[in-house]
Amino acid sequence: MRNACWRPRRESRWTDRVDQAPTRSDGSSAGSSQAQRTAYRARPDTRHYAERVDTVVVAVIILATVLTGTILQRLSGTGVGLVVAPVLALLLGPGFGVFMTNVTTVMSGLLIMFAVWRFINWRAYLLIAPAAAIGAWPAAWLVGALPTAWLSILLGALVVSALLLTAFARRIPEWKSPGAAVTAGFLGGFFNTTSGVAAPVMVIYSRLSRWEQVGFSATLQPVFMTMGIASVVSKLVMGSVEPGEAGSLPFGLLLLIIPCSVGFGLLIATPLTRVVTASLARRLAMVLAAVGGVAAIVR
Repeated sequence: MRNACWRPRRESRWTDRVDQAPTRSDGSSAGSSQAQRTAYRARPDTRHYAERVDTVVVAVIILATVLTGTILQRLSGTGVGLVVAPVLALLLGPGFGVFMTNVTTVMSGLLIMFAVWRFINWRAYLLIAPAAAIGAWPAAWLVGALPTAWLSILLGALVVSALLLTAFARRIPEWKSPGAAVTAGFLGGFFNTTSGVAAPVMVIYSRLSRWEQVGFSATLQPVFMTMGIASVVSKLVMGSVEPGEAGSLPFGLLLLIIPCSVGFGLLIATPLTRVVTASLARRLAMVLAAVGGVAAIVR
């Protein structure tokens, strides 16, 4: 009786094939056992090959997405969250995808901030940022409490509704009080933590406060960086996500891809600032975000 229960699965399949091989009239095997063993082991493992291909494809898509978002954010002040969040949510799952979007926001906001430092309105930042940090905590609890399917629907709904509100809120009354900045900061922090997208909230606030574009887009960079830090810290403290949720893509590879993509995006975007208008870049970012938001809902 064959004792094959302890053998690896691959060797058991080989044994079965050898046992079932046709025999000659003298009872010997139709082929050399050693030759059959060598030929079988030489066959590629298609399952592992497919997994490696999937990993490479996902890595390339993430690299291209972060690169595109960084370019658009450098040109218009917004873009990383709008473009990256829906795509990463589809590839990595809504919880971990938004978490990695928050990580990306920290890096992109920090690097772009140095490029636009002299235009930043620090007084406005000090009104918005603390409120954003507070808004991240209830959102982090919500992310941890919702099932994955509902979180994906929430992500898509927030992205699409925020974009629609931004598109149609052209003529809105003026509201320049500190309360408007604090409210925008709290809502932006909440949206950033749940969906990775805070730009529509901030765009609406800029229209309420009649904030000029140069100072607004520059001040958004430290604001987005602070929102990203608050989102990452609150989710880790509350256990809303874990790095192990990256799936087949190694977490270390993600941490390598994202800063490289952000860096390359800034290098590409710097000369483009002379030829591409901020309004065009913002419209493109919103179109891409709308497509991703709808895909997240359908998913």
